[in-house]
Amino acid sequence: MALRAAEWHKLPVSLTELCINTTLRCGQSFRWRKSAEDEWSCTLHGRILSFRQDPDHLHYRAIFPSSTLPTPPPSNLPSASQSVVSDDDDTLALIKHYFNLGVDLGQLYEQWAAADANFKKRAPKFTGVRMLRQDAWEALVGFICSSNNNISRISGMVHNLCLHYGPLIGYIGKEPYHDFPTPDALAHPQVEAHLMKLGFGYRAKYIYKTAVMVQEKGLAWLEGLSNPECPPFGVEPTPAGELLEGGREGYRRAHEELLALHGVGPKVSDCVCLMGLGWSESVPVDTHVWQIAQRDYRFGKGKHSSLTTATYTAVANYFRKLWGKEAGWAHSVLFTADLKTFSERLVTKTEVKEEKVTVKTEPDRSSNALATTAIKPETRKRIKRPSVSEQQGVEVKAEVVTRSKRRKA
Repeated sequence: MALRAAEWHKLPVSLTELCINTTLRCGQSFRWRKSAEDEWSCTLHGRILSFRQDPDHLHYRAIFPSSTLPTPPPSNLPSASQSVVSDDDDTLALIKHYFNLGVDLGQLYEQWAAADANFKKRAPKFTGVRMLRQDAWEALVGFICSSNNNISRISGMVHNLCLHYGPLIGYIGKEPYHDFPTPDALAHPQVEAHLMKLGFGYRAKYIYKTAVMVQEKGLAWLEGLSNPECPPFGVEPTPAGELLEGGREGYRRAHEELLALHGVGPKVSDCVCLMGLGWSESVPVDTHVWQIAQRDYRFGKGKHSSLTTATYTAVANYFRKLWGKEAGWAHSVLFTADLKTFSERLVTKTEVKEEKVTVKTEPDRSSNALATTAIKPETRKRIKRPSVSEQQGVEVKAEVVTRSKRRKA
């Protein structure tokens, strides 16, 4: 097999069709990290993938491990001995699969905007948010870690899982890159205690027990829950006309079977269905999404005054009816548009209101993001500062207060 030094390649993809700086940071995957300025890297399917982007192209490079891994090279570039690409390299196919590039995203945005005035209002600032097609096992473990957590801390946990239990693939500079651990690697009895020491808390037991269950059932069982139209990488999709079980019934079966695993409730199950199993009609509803439903879609009154099991189903069904088959994707665009991480950078002077508003940031107890609510001026004096325990795991930024108009005497 001929080998050659890895080089950067480019794929014609506009920022409106894919924005990696948003897509890789919005809480879908928790393993991507900056390897250089404007460069993102992660291990996928036995290689290190690195991405850069300009307005018209996605630049990518694949680093495969050599037979014997070298010591970390001194420079910030991968060494020639480990940076190899085989003639039968399937990296381009993997990239197209992972980023769902077979779907015309511009057309989807137009479809969702035509059906929903709120989407039409908020989405134009967040073009290029694609639904990742991740491995089901990685998505399952990642979203078990997401319980009562924020994106930064989830990323740290997933990084520790790879560092301690995943196979070493190679280095970028002196930084090691490990692939995601297998169920077998996490099914040993000592794993739970070790994860507790690493700060996983109650999630340590969930991860260990779920790894044991998946090991016993086999990865084929988990991957068999995938949408046959969107199978795992390397598996040919089933033509729509030949589907024996698809649509809502296939999604419901996958959702219910995942609920039997430790640490998997309705929201985690829907996240795995959407981002790991290809069920794009799956709509995860957490506290953050519930706030969007209340604010923009008139939920929160009568029998839907709080986020209960019945309300969860009602919100998800409403969005499925509104946005159609790809409802989970549309929901993720609005979720991203509402994240404080991204919304702050979009505020301009013309968007700042003159009314004085205090912004309170608090932990979202059932989401992988931060819940943010605006407090009316007349109630702000009654607000208590959150305790240290309430702020745990949450980056609290300085509140921005606009000047209020002075009333004339």
